[in-house]
Amino acid sequence: MSTYLYIEGSCGASGDMLAAALHALGGSEAKVRAALAPLADEGLRFAWQKAASHGIAGERFAVELPESFGKDAHHAPHAGHGHAHAHRHLTDVQAILARLPMEPRARALAEAAFALVAEAEAEAHGCAVEEVHFHEVGALDSIADIVATAVLFADLRVTGCVVEALAEGCGTVHCAHGELPVPVPAVLNIARKTGLPLERTAVRGERVTPTGIALAAAMRTAAALPERFVVRRVGIGVGERDFGCANVLRAMVIEAEGAPAEEAVEMEANLDDCTGEALAVASEKLLAAGALDVALVPCTMKKSRPGIILRALAREADVPALAEVLLRETTTIGLRTHKVRRITMAREAVTVSTPYGPVQAKRCRYGALERVYPESESVRAVAERAGVGYPEVFAVAAAAAVNS
Repeated sequence: MSTYLYIEGSCGASGDMLAAALHALGGSEAKVRAALAPLADEGLRFAWQKAASHGIAGERFAVELPESFGKDAHHAPHAGHGHAHAHRHLTDVQAILARLPMEPRARALAEAAFALVAEAEAEAHGCAVEEVHFHEVGALDSIADIVATAVLFADLRVTGCVVEALAEGCGTVHCAHGELPVPVPAVLNIARKTGLPLERTAVRGERVTPTGIALAAAMRTAAALPERFVVRRVGIGVGERDFGCANVLRAMVIEAEGAPAEEAVEMEANLDDCTGEALAVASEKLLAAGALDVALVPCTMKKSRPGIILRALAREADVPALAEVLLRETTTIGLRTHKVRRITMAREAVTVSTPYGPVQAKRCRYGALERVYPESESVRAVAERAGVGYPEVFAVAAAAAVNS
């Protein structure tokens, strides 16, 4: 069965709650500490602590910052930790992320989350993205929230992430500019841009923060749970505020019998001046960087020139990293992206026995449908060792798979 992360947003979402819930699920603390180690010189300290909210036990992600940080928060309630904040621009944040040791999937997720918040804040303030001052998102505590969540999510090695909706409060929230309506402008802008639904509740106060919704939207690949699934692990992140009711975020690792409809991004570029060798290299590097699929489609371009449409399917969080690969490895000067929904069969790795040796295969299920496919590279290796033809080993493995 395929495994998915399910983020239950019935009490809202913030960056620190996500970092706590994913750590409670079993994400690697060592990897987070390694990723954030370069920021120790700036005084960043953090820890996961046992906590509870209205009788529900879980973990809290607590960040400690140096006392020298001035109290100039742009929107202090969004910080999640109550700490003061430094002024940074998006380029400053990107420079910090560039020097933190993270695997590509984690880095892409962190960058995507910051980009979402930057664009939302720019729209809210009526300025260019480059002019946005990250009082709270660019401060060390929010960098810790986003990087920790991204690293933990990548470490869970799930197939995708289901987020159905996030519950928001009502009323207003106080910030440096006075009273703001809930949802605050940045949250509202991210919800509109990404299509992640908000559910209004009678709870007074801000239950969804910009970092929380940005991370949830960047991780999200599916909008609904599968009809049947098994819950394997539960992690609970506890927020700092007391709304008079439970303030927790529950995250679950589930196994789906039928995979949910996943949201993905289709990226494509038209090429009429790129060699076949370069296209092959680009395809390999896109797959290595996290592309779900890559296809090369012949087409006719302007002036009747024969060309190729390079089409890659990607998770939302991986789009920035894949765009960089596509622009670097091909001759295109631009690309198109649009969101799609895909339905896939749940997959698991299996081994089938043949007279020539064991062959790796994948078992695929969707409802009552089940198929087993021998893995090409495994068939090839077994055929070469046995000194027989590839077709013969494939046929024997396929027949054995049917009865496995």
